[in-house]
Amino acid sequence: MNILADVEDERALAMVLDEDPDVVAILSLQLHVLGLESRCYRRADALLAELDECAPQLVIMGLEFGAADGIELLRLLAEQRFAGWVLLLGGVERKISRIAERVGQTLGLQMLGSLDKPMRLAELRQRLDRLRPGGKPNTVPEDSPFFSADELESALQRRELTVHYQPQFELASGRLSGVEALVRWTHPEIGLIGPASFLPMLTAGQSRRLTCHVLEQALADARRWREQGVLLSLSVNVTADDLLESQLPQLTRHLVPGDSPLVILEITETAAMDDELLGSEIAARLHLSGMEVAVDDFGVGFSSLARLQMLPISEIKIDRSFVRHVKHESQDAAIVEAIALLGRRLGIRVVAEGIEELDCLPILARFGCTHVQGFGLSRPVPADEIPLLASDQSPIRARIAASGAPAGSTP
Repeated sequence: MNILADVEDERALAMVLDEDPDVVAILSLQLHVLGLESRCYRRADALLAELDECAPQLVIMGLEFGAADGIELLRLLAEQRFAGWVLLLGGVERKISRIAERVGQTLGLQMLGSLDKPMRLAELRQRLDRLRPGGKPNTVPEDSPFFSADELESALQRRELTVHYQPQFELASGRLSGVEALVRWTHPEIGLIGPASFLPMLTAGQSRRLTCHVLEQALADARRWREQGVLLSLSVNVTADDLLESQLPQLTRHLVPGDSPLVILEITETAAMDDELLGSEIAARLHLSGMEVAVDDFGVGFSSLARLQMLPISEIKIDRSFVRHVKHESQDAAIVEAIALLGRRLGIRVVAEGIEELDCLPILARFGCTHVQGFGLSRPVPADEIPLLASDQSPIRARIAASGAPAGSTP
């Protein structure tokens, strides 16, 4: 079946750039099987000259060719406002491919990752599954309005900012053990908007108010879950400025140990390490108020292990960029194993986030990760779906068991 053919059976176009004629020939044949027309190039300038005229849905490119390298071509594609997708070809060190992919994302290009040589049809099909059949990818119009501070203020006042929950599972047993609160904007005209589209536009004051709102909503939802016999930990993302908000401890002073959820405030690694004394003071005060502090995106910053030892941290979350490649990249696996060992030695929970493929679970369990979360296990869900997920966990447990992760107990 042609995965990219539209209702008129018109083939989408892919432009292929690589110096190796064998690679180009194989790719052309595979693209034809998958329902795409292809045009092949050995020079970047020739591709760029025809880019606007051809308006391809996809550019497949190597990183080594001619005088210009692939990263320079990514910048040129961005300058020409290429609105299609970009798939990188391997042939260079995997680290270089990943850097190039991040560069493309930063430039606003829609990246499909990289494909190793020799290309396999099944892998190419999997990459192209993300493309919308028969058309260009969805992009935000260049003249689309941005959200003003007044609009965000109105959204806060009208309670349009709601909370969805990313389930977190205990790796050894597969049980639902906690949730991470994720804010969404239920816009009256646009619909549900993800946080990346509006969080950067919040003022410091609005951010603190939103954090308190999310925590209040999460605690209210947790009370309803508790009435249904479901007691879970609650994780809420905060900024360093949010931690200075005196209202945060007040929101949880009324919680009764044993009958109330454990509240975990997640702060990014960089922010947690910026000011050792201030960070220690804030974390200690929150701990005295019954809350715990987790370090999110651990491994992407340059933290001082001595500071981490001094801070009353209860949990570290391994950044998804390491978890994603843990099965195939020895360096990523070594980093994950080292972080998990560090967590065990410090007596704190170790959460692997960004789980997409379940075949990595046995490795994470062997390394000592205690909890996992990610779309491969469950996507974020509204509050009313949490009790059902907690009561009917057999599918999740079966998927974890089928992955080969060992049974046991976790702290």
